[in-house]
Amino acid sequence: MNLAFFDTNVLIYADDRSVPDKQKRADELFAGHLEHGMAALSLQVLQEYYATVTRKLAIAPDFAQRRVEIFSSANVVRFEVKDVIAAIELHRLTQMSFWDALIVHAARVSGAALLYSEDFQHGSVLGGVRVVNPFISPLSS
Repeated sequence: MNLAFFDTNVLIYADDRSVPDKQKRADELFAGHLEHGMAALSLQVLQEYYATVTRKLAIAPDFAQRRVEIFSSANVVRFEVKDVIAAIELHRLTQMSFWDALIVHAARVSGAALLYSEDFQHGSVLGGVRVVNPFISPLSS
């Protein structure tokens, strides 16, 4: 099992009961990587998760906080100013959104081999990290 960086959307699906197949896949994928010490994410992902599930999924803030506490037992990337500058450069060079560039840079900094996300082209390599949409690929774990 390779170290994998989890984008916010995958963690949100782990709590989205409206899409049970994705919910099960996201939950099992993250839990398996976490159990083996092979899950990575960033402070940005934790913040986006909390804001989104409390607003869009109407999840109780105390439950969402507990989930953030669980997620934070993964390898958490914490940025410095140089990382923000690197993400800005990535944004400028690729034309991806600045927020997506922060995710890609965090995945790269974490040392992850994989970036689990729905927001990037499946199979592409960004910053040396292979993008895997875990909801379409049977080889993504």
